[in-house]
Amino acid sequence: MAAAGAAALVLGHGRPAASPHEQPVPIASLAKVMTAYLTLERYPLSGAQDGFTITVTAAEALAEAQDADQDQSVVAVRPGEQLTERQLLEALLIPSDNNIARMLAAQVAGSETRFVAEMNAEARALGMDHTVYTDPSGFDPATLSTAADELRIFERAMRFPVFRQIVSMPSVTLPVAGTLTNFNPLVAEGYAGKTGSDSAAGGCLAFITHVTIGGRRLTASGVVLGQGEGSDTSGLLAAAGQAARQLVESVAPGIGVSAIAAPAAAPGPRGNDRRRGRALLLGPGRAPARP
Repeated sequence: MAAAGAAALVLGHGRPAASPHEQPVPIASLAKVMTAYLTLERYPLSGAQDGFTITVTAAEALAEAQDADQDQSVVAVRPGEQLTERQLLEALLIPSDNNIARMLAAQVAGSETRFVAEMNAEARALGMDHTVYTDPSGFDPATLSTAADELRIFERAMRFPVFRQIVSMPSVTLPVAGTLTNFNPLVAEGYAGKTGSDSAAGGCLAFITHVTIGGRRLTASGVVLGQGEGSDTSGLLAAAGQAARQLVESVAPGIGVSAIAAPAAAPGPRGNDRRRGRALLLGPGRAPARP
């Protein structure tokens, strides 16, 4: 069962708000936001550049098959297949594949162990004081964070144009895997972002969209964690999407001080979840505090 729901939100260049008394919880594939961020920090892409190219090894193809047997999220690869940095990031962020996270970790840091160390060092540098990474994909439930911390790294990653472009795509086509669909249930509604889901983390979504408040068009960036219950991916992500939409709609009517109900873990496929949401507070005229 997922932990109680939590959320964080920032409008424009305002001060981020988050559920009070947040405790670190599993975040599933939201961990891949840091993986993408570190990749782009080391190997920046601009325009239509494709970046570096890797050739899939026999060991990596075997690992993909073993991961699939464990019910992990993976993308089909085969020995000798060539994938560019852009394609790897697309596979990481859209179908959210764990085997791709490990391949990027090896490329960026030389090994998964060194990459995880870099993830944690970057988290400390960014002030993500409640985050611990134990793997580059988030499959390990010991990878923990909070909504506020995940909003911080998501906003950082969104500074890369290629990251913004990829998390807005409804699908991607890869050489062996073919066409794969974005798991984000709100991508067609203009919510770009990154999903995460499993039985430990529940449904999670880091998102960015636009709202009009008092005639002003503002960017709304947010994170919802711990939505739904059970292990059905579509149900968990539907709950996360519902919570994200509810969070944004709760601030759209006005720009004054308002209490925002961080969505309780929304009902999952197994029935009602009676856990209560937590309050967020957004106020006008605060000094900008970008994550």
